[in-house]
Amino acid sequence: MSSHPHRQVNYGRADTELTRLQDGTILMRSPEPLDAYPEKLTEKIDHWGKAAPERTFMAQRDAKSEWRRLSYADLQRQVRAIGQALLDRKLSAERPIAILSDNDLEHVLLALAAQYVGVPSAAISPAYSLVSSDHAKLKHVLGLLNPGLVFAADGARYATAINAAVPVDTEVVVTANPLAGRAATAFDALLKVAVTADVDRAHAAITPDTVAKFLFTSGSTGMPKGVINTQRMLCSNQQMILQSLPVFGEEPPVFIDWLPWNHTFGGNHNIGITLYNGGSLYIDDGKPVPALVERTVRNLREIAPTVYFNVPKGFEMLVPYLREDKALRETFFSKLKMIFFSGAALPQHVWTALEELAVETIGVRIPIVSGLGATETAPFALCANWPVDRSGIIGLPVPGQELKLVPNGGKLEVRVRGPNITPGYWRMPEISAKSFDDEGYYKMGDAARFIDPDRPEKGLMFDGRISEDFKLTSGTWVSVGPLRARFIAHFAPYVRDVVIAGHDRSDLAGLVIVDLDNCRALCPDLAPDAGIAQIVHDSRVRARFKELVESYSQQATGSSTRIERIVLLDEMPSLDVGEVTDKGSINQRAVLDHRAALVEDLYAATPSSRVITAKESIAHVA
Repeated sequence: MSSHPHRQVNYGRADTELTRLQDGTILMRSPEPLDAYPEKLTEKIDHWGKAAPERTFMAQRDAKSEWRRLSYADLQRQVRAIGQALLDRKLSAERPIAILSDNDLEHVLLALAAQYVGVPSAAISPAYSLVSSDHAKLKHVLGLLNPGLVFAADGARYATAINAAVPVDTEVVVTANPLAGRAATAFDALLKVAVTADVDRAHAAITPDTVAKFLFTSGSTGMPKGVINTQRMLCSNQQMILQSLPVFGEEPPVFIDWLPWNHTFGGNHNIGITLYNGGSLYIDDGKPVPALVERTVRNLREIAPTVYFNVPKGFEMLVPYLREDKALRETFFSKLKMIFFSGAALPQHVWTALEELAVETIGVRIPIVSGLGATETAPFALCANWPVDRSGIIGLPVPGQELKLVPNGGKLEVRVRGPNITPGYWRMPEISAKSFDDEGYYKMGDAARFIDPDRPEKGLMFDGRISEDFKLTSGTWVSVGPLRARFIAHFAPYVRDVVIAGHDRSDLAGLVIVDLDNCRALCPDLAPDAGIAQIVHDSRVRARFKELVESYSQQATGSSTRIERIVLLDEMPSLDVGEVTDKGSINQRAVLDHRAALVEDLYAATPSSRVITAKESIAHVA
């Protein structure tokens, strides 16, 4: 594929200024200053309401599967009406809005109306309401927020969670299906409020330090933390994105997107780009899971995106459909200028497949872009805004972002400072203080390394999470992030993730979270309703993993990269016990702690039949 050019895209400046300090610390920043940006993101509502009133801001499928469109004129008018209703309720940062349900037009209207009048909102993971059995995380989040209003699109669907976690005197707003036995306000009632001058006064009073929203992140331990997002964070970050990737401002961008708004990628990055640049976002009612991916495919047959955002699993599930459906390929690639992924490494076979399909369809490759960010950075912090050919390249600090690389355990720890960085966590002063160093840099917990130490302008590679690394009893450091990436790549497409065991042990082992769909394909005669235990214990699945663990062990370069014993988890990681976050990322320590018996089995002198080992001739090589 390297012989085929990329589609021409106007990238921003990719360069860096670098200073090396005597203690080994490295300071980096873009030589390009950050241009001026608005004081509040909601200025863009009024701007586009006048400049492009009839343009679609957002659209969603209705009950008849037709697109229900919200124009910029509609957005401006409805946001102001809802804003008045929120002011009438005297909501504030001390009594904000909690949004429990998924992406939809009412969700975005309520969130932007709240911002317009200076009331924070918090989109809370629907998993805390619909997946969790004890609602402990939902209760924790609502306890931190003390919301004055709670919204759920479907009252009946969220009734159990609301009754379990929302005080009876807190107003509940629903779009449909009010809760049985509990008063609820219809969302339409908020749209019928007469707007007064109070709305304009409230909007004018918003400053860059006004809290725009709270985004909750689970992190690696404990209960979710409420990341404070100010207007300065949101606006400066959108300007950083625009200067790094000017493609977003060259024409109104068009997105088709499912990414949840309770996460910073969907809720800040993608909605923000849409609003900041006067674009159009079509809400994808599909997801990268077998039951819903067909909806994504249907939507992509109708909507040709200019940039397409997804997580690696989403791209992996989309590739077979693109291969099989010429019309889908032609629509998908027709206007596509960039593919953007986040959340994990994009497997190389998926990367190659996307390039091959683009060349087959339009004769050029589509640039595939990623970087490094966090909920605390709004999220854009580093970006590889140039053509790259593999995952793991996180680029350089974007304009306005200061980067500090601090030596830590043989790695370079990433810290960042700039106008896009959170001031802290809501009502968690001690955790907030520990998250910053004495120079005000936010400690991301990630590590990075130079692609070429002699040419820093070539950018940085992701080098794992500092907190996940550990030592073997030999004193050898194990770099868990890169090791996980290599393992997943070698075992593709049968593995979603792996938890690395070995702390205070002499060698490494792995607890494997399988990709159920691809593992099921190894045993196609299983019943359609076969569960995970039946799949992972099938002799054909185990035989394939036996082959892979043998070949992986043979390729190892030493004790810090050799994994010779694995167990396939026959029970998916649990949200309630903290093994998995609501966005699907694995908490390594929680899995190891919760499944300590499995870890002991992996290291037993005579492990049980569950453990898959490499050949005896290569086992336990020092």
